[in-house]
Amino acid sequence: MTHSRARAARRAALRKTAERGFEAAEQRLPVAAGGKALLRKAFPEHWSFLLGELALYSFVVLLLTGVYLTLFFDANMTEIRYHGAYRPLRGELMSAAYASTLKISFEVRGGLLVRQVHHWAALIFVGAIGLHMLRIFFTGAFRKPRDVNWVIGLTLFVLALAEGFSGYSLPDDLLSGTGLRIAEGIMLSIPVVGTYIALFVFGGQYPGHEIIDRLYPLHILLIPGLLVGLIVVHLILVVVLKHTHWSGPGRTDKNVVGHAMVPQFAARSTGLFFMVAGVLAVLGAVAQINPVWNYGPYKTHQVSTAAQPDWYVGFLEGSLRLMPPFETTLFGHTVMWNVLVPAVILPALLFLVLYMYPFFERWITGGDETPHVCDRPRNRPVRTALGVAGITFYGVLLMAGGNDVLAFTFDISLNGLTWAFRVLLVVGPPLAYLLTKRLCLSLQQRDAERVIEGEETSHVRQSVEGTFSADHEPLPQGEKFRLAAQRFPPPLEVDAAASRSARLRAALSRWYYTDSPARQWRTIDHQRERAQTAVSGLRAEQRAGRSVSDRSARTGKRSRTLRRR
Repeated sequence: MTHSRARAARRAALRKTAERGFEAAEQRLPVAAGGKALLRKAFPEHWSFLLGELALYSFVVLLLTGVYLTLFFDANMTEIRYHGAYRPLRGELMSAAYASTLKISFEVRGGLLVRQVHHWAALIFVGAIGLHMLRIFFTGAFRKPRDVNWVIGLTLFVLALAEGFSGYSLPDDLLSGTGLRIAEGIMLSIPVVGTYIALFVFGGQYPGHEIIDRLYPLHILLIPGLLVGLIVVHLILVVVLKHTHWSGPGRTDKNVVGHAMVPQFAARSTGLFFMVAGVLAVLGAVAQINPVWNYGPYKTHQVSTAAQPDWYVGFLEGSLRLMPPFETTLFGHTVMWNVLVPAVILPALLFLVLYMYPFFERWITGGDETPHVCDRPRNRPVRTALGVAGITFYGVLLMAGGNDVLAFTFDISLNGLTWAFRVLLVVGPPLAYLLTKRLCLSLQQRDAERVIEGEETSHVRQSVEGTFSADHEPLPQGEKFRLAAQRFPPPLEVDAAASRSARLRAALSRWYYTDSPARQWRTIDHQRERAQTAVSGLRAEQRAGRSVSDRSARTGKRSRTLRRR
């Protein structure tokens, strides 16, 4: 009895302490008002939404492992003679940076594991950001008012590439030194200012003695700080602008349907973090990556065969290998087009197009709505086809970056493979565009038929005349709504006396919203009208149905998950 009373007294004291702390915080910060709205924030449930969380949690692992590695790494290019634990390199001259990398790998407790976890986390971080951006692109989640968040996300991707390359170059091994040599050649290819840029970056003639000292603060301080700041802004905008969700009964552009942040979403998200950390730990333990001791210290007169960068800069390697040798001399200055075009102009144009695409699509489509419902990729065939064409273009460049490895592995001609990639780089994206657009239109046609006629069963009937017909069963109401609730606005129309820019905008709108023949658009539009009529009764059900939204979340109602019947 005495023990129970003491335990109750401790609980009461703890409760009073917590209440006093909360009151003190409330007097200085809007804890109650802001915390209640945030804790009851609704988050939709779909597997594709986990890609952003995967990028976030791999970044957290990157920060934790990076702090540990910073304690032992020596960012110094002073040459020393190695006398460490790795016997094959004893007595070799190398930089202090490379020697400290070997020390981390073979002498620091857990150093090799942390190094490999750090490297794997970097690869997954960049890959998760790329997949997350693709999900946003194909579902139209970049549309107003989320176009600013698209710009922030793309900037995060660019910074992640720079962060990865700077970290990859720090060990000063033969492979990373080869990458720095390529980077110097790219800088030198820039007309007029290229030489000055290279001298400034390397602190003199290549390789100099300052590049590691300059990359180190960029890698551990400046770029991570920018990444953390932009990630925070990105997450704040996700909360303020509301999360997108997929179409379904009760889901509109006015609400957000999903689980409350606490406890459902927080529990699942915490579990995902530990899963990501666990998988990265397993990869770091069993999957060797970047064994710098096998490459040896960097020497300017040496280069290894089958040298490949990390995958996220492989497309630049491929573009350099596919560009034919071409240079011109203007006013006594040589312009190396074979390096300038694939390594400077092409990436600049690529990211410029990505930055401007949300504003371009909004200009040609018109409208000032603020959509929260994701587009199904098949219902935006032109956008989806453009995305697949871009992926094809990137994939060809990525494969071309390893053309020497492919030629050696499959015992084929390197020159023949290079020409095949050149042809595929030109022909592949247009073919991918046409095939993807045809596929999307066919899937739209199939969706309309399913809504109108129902789903085919395994039963076939034979009439008295001898003809056969398949039985159909009606789709569930939720599935009907999902297939027919998409918006299909008509193309923009302008008068004949309109300005040239207005006519161009209308032409681009017709190209975006319709197939080439006008008859095809009328056919699809007519089927969509029939499909909408077939599920018109669901509108009343949607208004009467109960859904979890931000409004219900703010009132403290328990979140529910809408399930397909």
